[in-house]
Amino acid sequence: MDGAECDAVARWMADHVEGFRGPLTARKFDVGQSNPTYLLKAASGAYVLRRKPPGVLLKSAHAVDREFRVQRALAGSAVPVPEMLALCEDESVIGAMFFVMEHVAGRSFLDPTLPGLTVPERAAVLDEMNRVLAAIHDVDIGAAGLSDFGPEGNYYARQLSRWTKQYRASETDTVPHMDKLIAWLEAHLPPDDGLRTLVHGDYRIDNLLFAQDGTDMRAVLDWELSTIGHPFADLAGVLMQWQLPPGAEGRGLAGVDRAALGLPTDAEFVAAYCQRRGIDEISNLGFYVAFAFFRMAAILQGVKKRALDGNASNPDKALRLGGYVPRFAELGLEAAET
Repeated sequence: MDGAECDAVARWMADHVEGFRGPLTARKFDVGQSNPTYLLKAASGAYVLRRKPPGVLLKSAHAVDREFRVQRALAGSAVPVPEMLALCEDESVIGAMFFVMEHVAGRSFLDPTLPGLTVPERAAVLDEMNRVLAAIHDVDIGAAGLSDFGPEGNYYARQLSRWTKQYRASETDTVPHMDKLIAWLEAHLPPDDGLRTLVHGDYRIDNLLFAQDGTDMRAVLDWELSTIGHPFADLAGVLMQWQLPPGAEGRGLAGVDRAALGLPTDAEFVAAYCQRRGIDEISNLGFYVAFAFFRMAAILQGVKKRALDGNASNPDKALRLGGYVPRFAELGLEAAET
């Protein structure tokens, strides 16, 4: 945000955020590729602002109002979230809808191998990740006022349709593996089993904040893709991430000696989740993981398209991430086969 936008936000916060006192400065976080996020500092303390990106956007994308709503609904629950302070739907303030939330002090881990932690600490962090995932899916959506947060019906059928449309709308090149993966998913769509819970939509370790001096989770962030849907989508998303190569780009666990590091296997993580939620077993896990790869490929294609259109939060990184679309499609097909 430039100086004029900072001043506009400060004037708006003075009217809408209790206790706010300026002046205000803003620094953009360099993580994330969707909704630009800023650390705000003022005389009254630190805040976080999250806004829609500029430019022409895909329908239903970048719904910061939905992020605001779901996190406000989860206040005081077993799911840790920042306090939501105010939502601005008046786009004339800075040219886009935005919300302001509490700044949560904590540490984030970009790498699931958790370098720098001890073996017991690694095990505790991933067990806490498992606990909170189960807590998200155990939220009473009626009591939380979220029954209408997603449509009724087969979650995977509507998600496959939605993300296929999103992918086609942002397609820049023909990716044969992606076309093949879409066809496989359409042919193997499971029947609706009636499971309907809150889902985060992008549950991975770099979207979580942990205590600065411990392993307790302080906040689950980035709820842009949240909805009412099928809980195994979140679980499969975690497993999908772990199939990627380790390091700054992949942020996965492929080829890692998990036992030596104190990290659970996929099967152990799934078993702990099932125990917490009272589930005997999960069948058809290959479909769920294949779908997770497909959806992430569609998201990355959208990131690439925004970069080419000049609307990306971090253009260079966006183009680099967009280059992974074919690989994600390949991994999706591998998951489908296994």
